[in-house]
Amino acid sequence: MNFIINLLSTAIAAFVLAEYLLSGVQIKNFGAAIIFALVLGLVNAFVKPLLTILTIPVTVITLGLFLLVINALMIQIASYFVSGINVDTFWWALLFSILLSLLSSLISGLLGAE
Repeated sequence: MNFIINLLSTAIAAFVLAEYLLSGVQIKNFGAAIIFALVLGLVNAFVKPLLTILTIPVTVITLGLFLLVINALMIQIASYFVSGINVDTFWWALLFSILLSLLSSLISGLLGAE
């Protein structure tokens, strides 16, 4: 049940951010947002751990701030595989990843995910 709540909260957050707040991120419809949330979850499960391990020295030197770059790359990878999503530049992906994590956490807290 938590998986579905997290998936929906990420999809809602992504759709709201793209529709009302970020002009550099376009999502065609809510169905594309759900597919984007699913692909983002898969990318975060399989690609992100590998990139995190490979970039440990850079992450240590930057005191963990390089993880924000990795999150932006995960957004760009997921948007590459979903046809209804367009993220204009890396900087939009970085801002989108920060706001997406904050808003999806807030929404899943409101929906009752543990």
